[in-house]
Amino acid sequence: MIRRYARPYARAIIDVVGSAAGAQPLRQELEIFEAARRGAADLAELYANPGIDHAVKMNVTNAIAKKLGLSGLALKVLEVLIRNHRINDLGGIVEALASYIREATNTVAADVRTAHTLSDAERTELQSTLERKFGRKVELTLSTDRSLLGGFVARVGSEIYDASVVGRIERFRESLS
Repeated sequence: MIRRYARPYARAIIDVVGSAAGAQPLRQELEIFEAARRGAADLAELYANPGIDHAVKMNVTNAIAKKLGLSGLALKVLEVLIRNHRINDLGGIVEALASYIREATNTVAADVRTAHTLSDAERTELQSTLERKFGRKVELTLSTDRSLLGGFVARVGSEIYDASVVGRIERFRESLS
């Protein structure tokens, strides 16, 4: 669920870049920073603490951005979020930005759980299959769930496609009863 506060920031990012499709590289940079921020509890505390000076927060952010190889534009976006006390909400803002980008590029998001880690060929085949099914580009988010035994479960919007061994067993069990 995208929070109400996130959409204006995402829209502003797109306006600065010039197009939703052009905002994709910036989205990826912000996702990288968000992963680093989320992975360090100290950073969330640092950014949430109003007693810590803005300059200190920016020094820390600059150091992280440099190590991650972020662009100047990404750093400016982070500075605006820090100044407006929204940096700890970056995940929601990136999610809203991703939604706008998918809409503009006629892409759907697919969260896919697989029984094992997919090879590049399997990932390409799965993506092609889903793209044929939906008639649109598909942005895959993969995770591994060994309890599926085999196959995959894909969630695209509100639709769920269960092509797992466990799903097939359940459907077979239901047909027998």
